[in-house]
Amino acid sequence: MKTTAKSKFKGYDIAYVNDEWVFCDTGEPTIGNNRCCGHCSRDSTKEGHDGCLGTLKGIMNACCGHGVVDDKYVQFLDGFSVRGEDAEVVLEVLKKYREK
Repeated sequence: MKTTAKSKFKGYDIAYVNDEWVFCDTGEPTIGNNRCCGHCSRDSTKEGHDGCLGTLKGIMNACCGHGVVDDKYVQFLDGFSVRGEDAEVVLEVLKKYREK
């Protein structure tokens, strides 16, 4: 088993081992694995959104950062994106006013 790279995915440490990305704690492949968020422990929504964000109106896609502020992002329908601390502010506002 040769690890050639390391990274993070959904709040978990992952490594590239034997030509595939795997979770460091379990050795399971990341592809097709629906683990809950490693930060907030919430499952993704049935639509595939981060559990702590849910569905946000007017957003193409977003990521909560899974415990890492610099990894947060929001991409609006027009393609404009914000990241990091700016995304954190936008996400808090969007979460307050989302449809319940």
